[in-house]
Amino acid sequence: MTETTETTGTSATTGGRRAGSWRTIDLLVTVLIGAAFGVAFLGYGQLYTLIGPLTSAFKPAEGLLMGIWFLPAMVAMLLVRKPGAALLAEMIAAVLSMLLGSQWGWGTAMSGLVQGMGVELAFLLTAYRRFTLPVAMLGGVIAAAVEWLYEKFSYYQDMAWSASFLMLAMCLISGAVLCGLLGWAASRALVATGAVDTLAAGREHSRAAAV
Repeated sequence: MTETTETTGTSATTGGRRAGSWRTIDLLVTVLIGAAFGVAFLGYGQLYTLIGPLTSAFKPAEGLLMGIWFLPAMVAMLLVRKPGAALLAEMIAAVLSMLLGSQWGWGTAMSGLVQGMGVELAFLLTAYRRFTLPVAMLGGVIAAAVEWLYEKFSYYQDMAWSASFLMLAMCLISGAVLCGLLGWAASRALVATGAVDTLAAGREHSRAAAV
């Protein structure tokens, strides 16, 4: 029997199961992550309303808040480490938030799709072999870029391109820090508690600690 390390992403099997295959626990945790963030996003969405008077004078500043929206995708991918985990968690969070009354309606689901795909792409580029901080930050940046593009033509058609590019810069910073860095730190903190030892990230941590 051969064992595959989750960080190398090789195609060997462990206990007769392919390394990239989903287990029930992987699916359950991904769904729970998405659901938890979906509820939390209702409160976060209200922040936009509260700071509306401030950002109305400088709309690009809203970009600094963007990275938080990608966290379900990032946390799920860093813990579960399966192709599709980021997209699934983000879509669950977005759809649940929409059903609970998000002010952006169906646009919430579209954003979830775009954001989840953006995070997913960063790990796809490594063939799902690397789950490091740089890759996580890249995921946040890609998600921010594609979400900015979607919002530019959906919500900000009248915004001048100079202001739009300034918003893009702020979105990229937010994606790298609030999604990439914060998501990576949150996942590492969860792993350290031992609460996710059954997941890929937890098993890797246990192997490293045993060396």
